[in-house]
Amino acid sequence: MEDIENGNDNGNNGVHQEVREPLLGKNLADEDNGSRGQNSSKERVWMVYLSTFVAVCGSFEFGCCAGYSSPTQDAITDDLSLSLAEYSMFGSILTFGAMIGAITSGPIADFIGRKGVPVFIAEIAPKNLRGALTTLNQLMICSGVSVFYIIGTVLTWRALALTGLVPCAILLFGLFLIPESPRWLAKIGREKQFETALKTLRGKDADISNEAAEIKDYIETLERLPKAKLLDLFQRRYLRSVIIGVGLMVFQQFGGINGVCFYVSNIFESAGFSASIGTITYAIIQVVVTALNTTVIDKGGRKPLLLISASGLVIACIITGISFYLKANELALQSVPILAVTGILLYIGSFSAGMGAVPWVVMSEIFPINIKGVAGSLATLVNWFGAWTISYTYNFLMSWSSYGTFILYAAINALGILFVAKVVPETKGRTLEQIQAAINA
Repeated sequence: MEDIENGNDNGNNGVHQEVREPLLGKNLADEDNGSRGQNSSKERVWMVYLSTFVAVCGSFEFGCCAGYSSPTQDAITDDLSLSLAEYSMFGSILTFGAMIGAITSGPIADFIGRKGVPVFIAEIAPKNLRGALTTLNQLMICSGVSVFYIIGTVLTWRALALTGLVPCAILLFGLFLIPESPRWLAKIGREKQFETALKTLRGKDADISNEAAEIKDYIETLERLPKAKLLDLFQRRYLRSVIIGVGLMVFQQFGGINGVCFYVSNIFESAGFSASIGTITYAIIQVVVTALNTTVIDKGGRKPLLLISASGLVIACIITGISFYLKANELALQSVPILAVTGILLYIGSFSAGMGAVPWVVMSEIFPINIKGVAGSLATLVNWFGAWTISYTYNFLMSWSSYGTFILYAAINALGILFVAKVVPETKGRTLEQIQAAINA
């Protein structure tokens, strides 16, 4: 999802109209100056929450799409007479489309101004809320997946597809109501709009002088650098940021999440467990753990969450692999369902605790603003390439070896632990500018 910038600068109606420069469309009605002039800083911080809510509606919509294939697999396969290969292609269409979008998003996003939900939230949120609010991106994706898992057990696959239009409508309406990122406005030289947008997000009576000066100084430094191209990302000064951002996306996706997410119903059925009960339990755990993650990401830190999450994924994959090994060799068959359910529920709980949301938070924090567009597109492309690869190959891997598939995922997640421990820095409690200074020190 790209958030769309308004290029209109109407100075005739004063500060209050500039504050509400929308992301989509041109001038809206004048602000109610009297009532808004009386709002306190605490009340005005709700603009950050409103902007975040509108942005993550797009994340919820994506979650709905991601959760569509699991509860509808049997019905679609029967109604449309699809083979395993054909349904695997159908299930991976979403991730393939997102991958193509990532390829084109660089030049398009550079033209219209915004680069995606996590980056937008990171740029509008104060540093004490940035981690928690950015994590809402993943929470809403998980919520969309879970909602479709649950209602997909009672709706037909056609009705379920139409239900996904609701968050789209909310998103399109909300884009008229929220301000642009102050950092982006500063970067393109809209001085008045930058200051008033920052006041809108921080509160009318808030002292924004220090934050505004810090943003301006950082951007002025970066503006003296040449505009980044793809090959520029491999320069020494950017290389560590690129390795961190891209590496996290590799381990997030190739650890198997989209195979599990897209075909969880089939996993439970293969293990001899009720698909509906298992899927609903999976959906509930996913949302609850991700919601808890939003409360601890700015307290516990990014790196510890990643390490704990990746460790849990390794254990979960091993447990699930053991269950399918026992089934394949007809050993202790009575324990197969409980081991499979335990492994899968531990898998989604562990993923939701860190590897789901934290890589996006870190990605939104580590790239300098002058390469954010190109670097963000590269990391997102790698992410969606991994998502497409896993979602497409999962059924074929399971046909090859059900337990071998999860042992392979366990090995990749084990490598992810080493990567996080050795390469990824802690970014908790630092401004975007301080993070860049630490990375390039």
